[in-house]
Amino acid sequence: MFAPLVTKDPTLIQVEVQSAYTTICPNADLMFVPRVFGWVTECFIGKYQDYQPVDAKYHDFEHTLQGTLCMARLLRGRHRANANPPLNQRVFQLGVLAILFHDTGYLKKNDDIEGTGAKYTATHVSRSMGFAEQFLREKNYHATDIKTVQNMIQCTGVDAVLSTIPFSNEIEKIVGHALGTADLIGQMAADDYVEKLPLLYEEFAEADAYHEKENSYFATFSSAGDLMQKTPVFWEKYVLPKLTKEFSGVYRFLSDPFPFGPNEYLLRIEKNMEKIKAAMAPKV
Repeated sequence: MFAPLVTKDPTLIQVEVQSAYTTICPNADLMFVPRVFGWVTECFIGKYQDYQPVDAKYHDFEHTLQGTLCMARLLRGRHRANANPPLNQRVFQLGVLAILFHDTGYLKKNDDIEGTGAKYTATHVSRSMGFAEQFLREKNYHATDIKTVQNMIQCTGVDAVLSTIPFSNEIEKIVGHALGTADLIGQMAADDYVEKLPLLYEEFAEADAYHEKENSYFATFSSAGDLMQKTPVFWEKYVLPKLTKEFSGVYRFLSDPFPFGPNEYLLRIEKNMEKIKAAMAPKV
């Protein structure tokens, strides 16, 4: 069982990521994790250039931290399973950068005063890729590394065609799949996931109002209750197959012990799905 952590606290998540990092890379740069956590914290609290603090209610900083924690645990589990190809320091670092910056597309500039960042839901992946490129160029990252970070971020797109993402090698692709996996199950396994679904609906409704195309995905939900009603099917028919096939089943590295031990993240998600079904069941 994983130690329970308050995922609103970036310091606690930073410590866990540092632990995974030093396990995988014993000779690691010990300042890397605190440095990049400092960077992304400043971005989300409105201390970076002319950007406001994040104001999306569901895709907030905690959402990013939930995914980051899950990804670090997954990669540590993969390392302990002696999976090949092995993960090296460079790709681990780029993976951490990618998960930390994967939702910066929800951030708004100071002169963007209408609505919340949720209005960018349809374009937030490409916006996040652009934000990461701008930020990492300022930190003197090489263009090749920036492209790898962008490729990994692209794995989080709902409609991303993973086979077309131009990863340079197998381990970069695996970490991209780990990121996409962690983004999905990190949030769905949260203790308050069910309670936060109305906030997700509000984001979808705002995105639909902002999105000019007809028949947008966000318009498929008529209410928060409708979104909640459809969530177990979303888990069973979309997320699980995606985790298993498109993301190569890397979620299994969260099983403890690997490969046949319980997978705490999946167990928590199943518990949340049962909670939803019970809440939506007709009252007699």
